[in-house]
Amino acid sequence: MDTKRQALLLLLVLTIFPFTIKASSSGGIAIYWGQNLGDGTLTSTCDTGNYEIVLLAFLNVFGGGRVPSWNFAGHCGDWSPCTKLEPEIKHCQQKGVKVLLSLGGAIGSYSLSSPEDAKNVADYLNAKFLSGQSGPLGSVTLDGIDFDIEGGTNLYWDDLARELDNLRQQNSYFYLSAAPQCPRPDHYLDKAIKTGLFDYVLVQFYNNPSCQYNQANGDATDLLKSWNDWTSSVLPNNTVFMGLPASPDAAGNGYIPPNDLISKVLPIIKQTSNYGGVMLWDRFHDVGNDYSNQIKKYVKRPVLRFVTKVSEAIVGSISASLNSMFPN
Repeated sequence: MDTKRQALLLLLVLTIFPFTIKASSSGGIAIYWGQNLGDGTLTSTCDTGNYEIVLLAFLNVFGGGRVPSWNFAGHCGDWSPCTKLEPEIKHCQQKGVKVLLSLGGAIGSYSLSSPEDAKNVADYLNAKFLSGQSGPLGSVTLDGIDFDIEGGTNLYWDDLARELDNLRQQNSYFYLSAAPQCPRPDHYLDKAIKTGLFDYVLVQFYNNPSCQYNQANGDATDLLKSWNDWTSSVLPNNTVFMGLPASPDAAGNGYIPPNDLISKVLPIIKQTSNYGGVMLWDRFHDVGNDYSNQIKKYVKRPVLRFVTKVSEAIVGSISASLNSMFPN
């Protein structure tokens, strides 16, 4: 290959290779925390070393002029100051665990009444949870906001995502995640997810028989088909997590025994370029069933091997193109 082709090949590889690295997430576990005192503390949760993301569940009253309120099931009173979580949140972040505030949940009173209402909610979340200023959780800068919208209306969640994105572009970057049900399109979050602004899409593959694991016969066909539908429908930079119950009684149905997950599911979904890992509902059930401990080493993807394989394919394709452009 002559000097001109070598230089052009090097330039193209250096331009493309960072995107190859980004696409190859190593895989991790996200966990919801806050719905049972049996969760343990945030400190003990993060000290397990099992989790990449902890989602505080839930801010379940907001929008439409409502006074914001949360349900942390005894960890904190109903909207009493919960500044005791400040050192625990910072402890998790120091250990490299991202801590996000989850909006919504199955029980609560929340909705957005207009684009202006969405902007007001975004400004509130930014000021109270994302800016480091004094707020209900103390002076914390959470790593992002999660949309677990399962009630109210399906209006203006896309506006809220755009308003939050505007704020993170102006100030410090924070993450956005969404937790839709696995049937597509999700009733509440479809328009929001189509904005492409969510770093993480934590799809709930449970309580939805049409797109979940069939434990009765050990069949993963519907689950894997739905996974492929989701991972191919979102933007490549939207990392998808497979959301699962952490124990048989964590959800009505959809539980996958750890050995089945390890042998039948993970080897397939880890091949997806925008695979992010596994989301578990929830910490309380994970404590009782030890689920994350059993699966954590299998959730990770061998990053270097994946990057090398993709890079070799890219370089080969570029080299072939250059040979045709600059024949000897």
